[in-house]
Amino acid sequence: MILSVSRRTDIPAFYSDWFISRLREEVVWVRNPMNYHSISQISLTPDVVDCIVFWSKNPQPMFKYLDEIDRKYKFYFQYTINAYEKDMEPYLPDLDVRLENFIFLAKKYGKERVIWRYDPIVITPKYNIDWHTDKFEYIATKLKNYTNACVFSFLDIYDKIKNNLSKLEIQEIPNNLMTEISKKLKIIADKNKIELRTCSEDIDLLDLGIKKSCCIDPNLISEIIGCKIKASKDKNQRASCGCVESIDIGQYNTCRHGCIYCYANYSKESVKKNCLNHVKTSKLLLGEKEKDDKVHEREVKSLRDLQISFIDIK
Repeated sequence: MILSVSRRTDIPAFYSDWFISRLREEVVWVRNPMNYHSISQISLTPDVVDCIVFWSKNPQPMFKYLDEIDRKYKFYFQYTINAYEKDMEPYLPDLDVRLENFIFLAKKYGKERVIWRYDPIVITPKYNIDWHTDKFEYIATKLKNYTNACVFSFLDIYDKIKNNLSKLEIQEIPNNLMTEISKKLKIIADKNKIELRTCSEDIDLLDLGIKKSCCIDPNLISEIIGCKIKASKDKNQRASCGCVESIDIGQYNTCRHGCIYCYANYSKESVKKNCLNHVKTSKLLLGEKEKDDKVHEREVKSLRDLQISFIDIK
């Protein structure tokens, strides 16, 4: 099993105490996003958790637990670093602080275990192509010795976030503009010896030397754990997503970063209410088991192919 922590919220930033208690007890409960009273009980024993994929914009609150986690579990980070101002990302630490935290992770656990995400690219009169080129180069120069790859994508304007975006004059990004931006980023990435990849984009940029990427990456996981894994494509993601199957333990409308483009947060009121309902000792991210809840144990298993060693896949 690959554990996603989490596409739905920033668990390292806001729920690291809760998460370490789940690992120590080796069990977590997750509500079905489509059926509130249906709860999956998921075993977190090290024999079934092949790898943990952390998604974060500020993993610093989890640093105090990483050595403990590393003794029992393999992990890597999808670490998003953009350079937007407070009108776009109101509650993030300063950019240079986030860069320092990225470098700390890479030095301590290896740069192959920290993927830089420049995501999403949002175009407005303020955040234009020149702005992105300048900021991308600044970040790339800082991280060039501390990551192997940068994954980028363009903003998808979902109906549920249109109201949040309305004040910023967000512009649609046609394919020709995507190509122009990608060319500029590729030149910068190459100069800094960082492999540039796309995430969940339909546009084909292979002519520019930019491959499609996946966040739950079976090849990277195989390298990190020293064993080939047998995993299928994640059927719950978009067709353009190349990720393999994983189990996500997050919950929507629980991230306090307040990024206005975020598909996982579409109601400030819900976020505020949900965060007040967080109980660090609960098996659930939010609240406790309710009267009408039904808990069922989800079948989980290791995806390791023990017949193929790390040497074989190299």
